[in-house]
Amino acid sequence: MSGPLFLSRKGPVTELVLNRPERRNALTERMLTDIPGLLNEALEDAGLRVLVVRGAGGHFTAGADIGEFADIYATESRADAYSLTIARALDALAAFPAPVIARVEGACIGGGCGLALACDLRFATETARLGITPAKLGLAFPFNDTKRLVDAVGIPAAKDLIFTARHVGADEALAMGLVDRVWPLEHFDAEFADWLAPLLAGSPHTAKVMKQMIGLIAGGAAQETSETRKLFRDAFTGDDFQEGYQAFLGKRAPDFTKRRS
Repeated sequence: MSGPLFLSRKGPVTELVLNRPERRNALTERMLTDIPGLLNEALEDAGLRVLVVRGAGGHFTAGADIGEFADIYATESRADAYSLTIARALDALAAFPAPVIARVEGACIGGGCGLALACDLRFATETARLGITPAKLGLAFPFNDTKRLVDAVGIPAAKDLIFTARHVGADEALAMGLVDRVWPLEHFDAEFADWLAPLLAGSPHTAKVMKQMIGLIAGGAAQETSETRKLFRDAFTGDDFQEGYQAFLGKRAPDFTKRRS
């Protein structure tokens, strides 16, 4: 497979690969425009359980391709259109119904951090360097990206990262909650496989519904609603519950691979 952005399917895991290693996978406007369509394409695979977002060539992404800025920021309307493209791409990633994991190594800077924050979890190698750098260009970080940053690290750490535009290594990023795991590069695939195994053995319906529920809480919901009650109630009529319940009674491991609720 080639091109600056493509899908790679590996059984129940689909990868969204950023593929401009000669530019540390800097995100072009075209790449951002293509993300929602590729996410919809990924969902055509009924066996998909996890989406992994990664970069080729040892880097996640160095952020937006600054070489395009002269055109993008030539007029206010052009800049507004670009901002909308970014929002559509990252919001689509955040709303993806299956779990989304960012594999972060090397540069994860600026808009690259925004992309990683739109994923459910961020697993890093010790080579990762993360930074949120609009202060170096006199720009602002988009609101939704900023909210996802605050949700991940809290307000003081978010201010620290944004005010200083400094880069942090993998260990500091882990300590502040910017990433969720740090593994040595040479052990990453094995560690990720170990982490992934219980997820793949579990119910895809549970993962989907609980991602929705957690998203509602992150969006400010503090009380039960008709929507959350329905999410809970409908699980009892689904195929996954029937399989899980029968497996429990039969003292065997459930097999959710042929069931979709």
